[in-house]
Amino acid sequence: MKVSFFPGCSLEGTAREYGESIEDICRELGIELEELEDWTCCGASSAHCTNEFLSIALPARNLACAEKLEQDLITPCAACFSRLRVAAEALSRNDKKDLGISFNGDISVLHILDFISNDVFTKKIEEKIKNPLIGLKAVSYYGCLLARPPKRTKEKHWEDPRGLDSLISRLGAESISWPYKTECCGGSLVLTNLEIEHKLVGRILDMAIEAEADCIVTACPLCQSNIDTREEEIGAARGISYNLPVFYFTELMGLAFESNEANKWFKRHIINPQPLLQSKGLM
Repeated sequence: MKVSFFPGCSLEGTAREYGESIEDICRELGIELEELEDWTCCGASSAHCTNEFLSIALPARNLACAEKLEQDLITPCAACFSRLRVAAEALSRNDKKDLGISFNGDISVLHILDFISNDVFTKKIEEKIKNPLIGLKAVSYYGCLLARPPKRTKEKHWEDPRGLDSLISRLGAESISWPYKTECCGGSLVLTNLEIEHKLVGRILDMAIEAEADCIVTACPLCQSNIDTREEEIGAARGISYNLPVFYFTELMGLAFESNEANKWFKRHIINPQPLLQSKGLM
């Protein structure tokens, strides 16, 4: 199966392990990702805070490129997903703002979690599992953009999304129910208001600990980076050692598939997940 792929800016920087694990598991599942040629940044979150024209024009250009390929467009970033959907809505209303961009709306924009957790891949995923993640207790963290606002995301269970939970369980791990799966982590405030950002991340960590989770699993490079990089700092200020690894769901899929690359991905994390995985007999 071939789909258009918009990687976004993070996969070449803070989220390299996300990008590499996506390539790995897609190869296993027979998914061919055709990266958009000459793609451009979608503008999240700077453009839509400062320039309305650019906030539509930047993602709209990528939509037009994908439509020429006549393939649905898949993206791994929640912010990119949101901005691409916003642009698609604007273009469908003929709100082109003199963009000079042709887009007929003949393709869909999907986040890679929704694409892979589709029933189409259920059997393939189960067939590829060689190392069931038995004993690992995880909370699923969607963040604030994957499920909301529902008019944009088309998520039926936007207050309690379930795709990531189901995938975690399918891999053999225990998906723990908790109330913070769609709370904002404050990623957009990292450069402007660390006090609020620390409070938001701290609440997420506290609730994950209360839920007795071993780890947090996410599908957003901004969320993963924000929680993973701030955890030690917030814990030190509170006199707490959280030591909660934050995984991309694709990393856990790779681990369950016994990918030879998994060690390389985990070494890039700030909170080292290897001791946890070794204690569970998963590495």
